[in-house]
Amino acid sequence: MYAIVEIAGQQFKVERGNKVYVHRLEANEGAKVEFDRVLLLDNGGKVSVGNPTVDGAKVAATVISHVKGDKVIVFKKKRRKGYQKWNNHRQSYTQILIQGVLGKGETVKEELKAERVVRVHNAKKGVQVAEAKAEVAVEAAAPAKKAPAKKAAPKKAAAKKTSKKD
Repeated sequence: MYAIVEIAGQQFKVERGNKVYVHRLEANEGAKVEFDRVLLLDNGGKVSVGNPTVDGAKVAATVISHVKGDKVIVFKKKRRKGYQKWNNHRQSYTQILIQGVLGKGETVKEELKAERVVRVHNAKKGVQVAEAKAEVAVEAAAPAKKAPAKKAAPKKAAAKKTSKKD
């Protein structure tokens, strides 16, 4: 079962268990929210299209965290005029976990647990650390292979000093 829902002016295709980033919502982390602007509802092949919305349909979700998106650089320049403008922007997002797509008169039966998500810039570091630990564990489990012994390089003959006799 999936639905096309309008959240904060944008349309999303959602199913139960999806995590979606939407424009910042005015809800606290852990709060439960419902969206009633369901534009299309598919219930196992039975499609209901709204005019403009499907009557009685809702999408229930839980707010996981508030994060910021990547930095966008806005740079304007006019050649040979000495005009340059530099600006930056970071969009605020809210990550939500879809608890369920509800038809008319339905309620959420069993809530999905919203695990705490590490902020975007720290998530990459956490993955790298986890991968590094896994590699170390694999290396420790495998028997160590000895490198073949290297032959000693032959010593260079010392240069003979000759002295001139008068």
